[in-house]
Amino acid sequence: MDVTLPPPLMVSSGFLPTGSLLESLIQISNEVATIEKIPSTQTKNVSTMIRRIKLLSSLFEEIQEANNQLPPSSILCLTELYSVIRRVKSLIQACKEGSCLWNLVRSESISNQFHVIVKEMSRALDILPLSLLKIAADTREQVELLHKQVKRADLLADSREIQRREELLQVMMASSSAGKSSKTKGIIDFEKLKVIMTQIGLRTPLDYEEEISKLEAEAEKQAGTGGLIVVSNINNLISLVTLSKSMAFSKEDHKTAQEDGTTQSVGQNSQQHHYSSTQSMVINIPDEYRCPISLDLMRDPVIVASGHTYDRVSIAQWINSGHHTCPKSGQRLIHMALIPNYALKCLIHQFCQENNIPLTDPATSSSSSDLERSPSIKRKLPEKALDHISATKAAMDAVKMTAEFLVGKLAMGSLDIQRQAAYELRLLAKTGMDNRRIISEAGAIPFLVTLLSSHDPRIQENAVTTLLNLSIFENNKVLIVAAGAIDSIVDVLGSGKTMEARENAAATIFSLSIIHDYKVIIGSRPKAIPSLVGLLKDGTTAGKRDAATALFNLALYSVNKVNVVLSGAVPLLIDLLMDDKAGITDDALAVLALLLGCSEGLEEIRKSKVLVPILIDLLRFGSPKGKENSITLLLGLCKDGGDEVARRLLMNPRSIPSLQSLAADGSMKAQRKADALLRLLNRCCSHSRDPVE
Repeated sequence: MDVTLPPPLMVSSGFLPTGSLLESLIQISNEVATIEKIPSTQTKNVSTMIRRIKLLSSLFEEIQEANNQLPPSSILCLTELYSVIRRVKSLIQACKEGSCLWNLVRSESISNQFHVIVKEMSRALDILPLSLLKIAADTREQVELLHKQVKRADLLADSREIQRREELLQVMMASSSAGKSSKTKGIIDFEKLKVIMTQIGLRTPLDYEEEISKLEAEAEKQAGTGGLIVVSNINNLISLVTLSKSMAFSKEDHKTAQEDGTTQSVGQNSQQHHYSSTQSMVINIPDEYRCPISLDLMRDPVIVASGHTYDRVSIAQWINSGHHTCPKSGQRLIHMALIPNYALKCLIHQFCQENNIPLTDPATSSSSSDLERSPSIKRKLPEKALDHISATKAAMDAVKMTAEFLVGKLAMGSLDIQRQAAYELRLLAKTGMDNRRIISEAGAIPFLVTLLSSHDPRIQENAVTTLLNLSIFENNKVLIVAAGAIDSIVDVLGSGKTMEARENAAATIFSLSIIHDYKVIIGSRPKAIPSLVGLLKDGTTAGKRDAATALFNLALYSVNKVNVVLSGAVPLLIDLLMDDKAGITDDALAVLALLLGCSEGLEEIRKSKVLVPILIDLLRFGSPKGKENSITLLLGLCKDGGDEVARRLLMNPRSIPSLQSLAADGSMKAQRKADALLRLLNRCCSHSRDPVE
């Protein structure tokens, strides 16, 4: 009796009876062989794979007709072939049911998946005992030929599809640049865009609508997984499809509107008054141009973490009012970065120009400063001040345009372009709080976080250094953590491609850990503190200092103190006190003084035989801060049963004079602690003189 097909594990383990296995093979191979509509992408791979499965289907049918007991090795081969054919079916269905454009962008990846399946088919056929199967000679020859073909098969890539993909990427890059300035709109080749759409099967308005729906489904699927670049690219594709549709099917409508004067009258009216929802009813604005919150035409479309697009002003007000969810989907936003949707912005600009709609809102436009709209203020300010304000605004506009351009390159550029863009953002973020704010507002942070895992050493180094520079601006700390950066920064800290990347990761952790809550989050990462301790040992002078300051910040949270001690920091810090070349004596002392606050730290510090003489020397020759921390350490070591340390201090001829000098002339903190330590030593000395009863 036939049984229901079991889960994949049972199939690959050969638990299925032969009869049911053959029937299942015949059924699934026939399902693949009878696929009629070949997808417009991966055409060669799909066609070739269907042809191979048809041949295997004939083999399965002949084996079933023979109705003979099969050798165990053939059952193993057939179960593996079932798994392979099932994967073939799933992959072809994904190509048919998914977005044509998204499949075109991912053509290399999909081709690789087909190639992997072909190699698995080859390995399965390696163990097929054809000589033991009672099949016709011509079938045996066909299977042997198939085996040879798949064994030597190379990666199959359609040259026409590769060219089509490159053309699509060029249009996407052009739309990204055009979205930044209406003046560059002409660089988009609309005819080429239309040809690409036709080649992948988009010929009717319904085709376009279906493609948009598939892309939106893919964007929703990718959102929330950390694939921010992927979501941004899919949204750009949605905008391109919409643009192509409007170009292909709306020209006659626009022409008719212009002839009857409707467009002109609306354009004149919008020049005189604020663009309102009443006017938007006169012009048929596509829904995808409207902000889902305000329902008005979007002026500056941005993408949020969920993959949905909103007008920047509306979504910013939503987020600033305390909401942390996507208004459209209700999905919780994993970060608050707003990523410019350049392609849609370009499309809206074109729509506005064709309908004589102002590209900026006259009532709220930032293109004119408050000074320009307020003559009374102008009269009160000297001409040089006005010139300075104007120059500053022009400089900020230039920074904004540059930042948005570079973020676009991070999102869609090649490896070389991403490397250069990350480097230029690094330089741009190096100076000025305004620059750091503008770069984050341009949506750079999520893309930089993604690049932290790059295999290219320079890209990784530039990305982590840019994040370090951006983190100096307080608000950016929140955005960096919200973008899921901590785990990636810790990974770079422990195993970065370059020492500079590791050291700048340590500096970034120091910068972020200024906020108390982030001390807790960073300290909870198992690799964070051990990696910082590792940098204390292996880093350059600057790296050791960055590691020490980061450890100090983290150790301000009491739970982290124990982890710092258990990670072996104390012996390394004491060694650094003796290393003149390291030059981080004060930083090492500060961490050691902090670690006294836990019993594990005190116990570990007491084990050192060389620390007390070093601290006595630092009382005389250290910096003011170093002297304070040296006294703190000595006082802590002498308290609570530290009689041995106290005796060693009393025996050292330099200790008492140094403490007396600090008690008289040191800083207020040094004076207070020196007095306390002198009193403690005096009591210790008095007890040692008391006669034994």
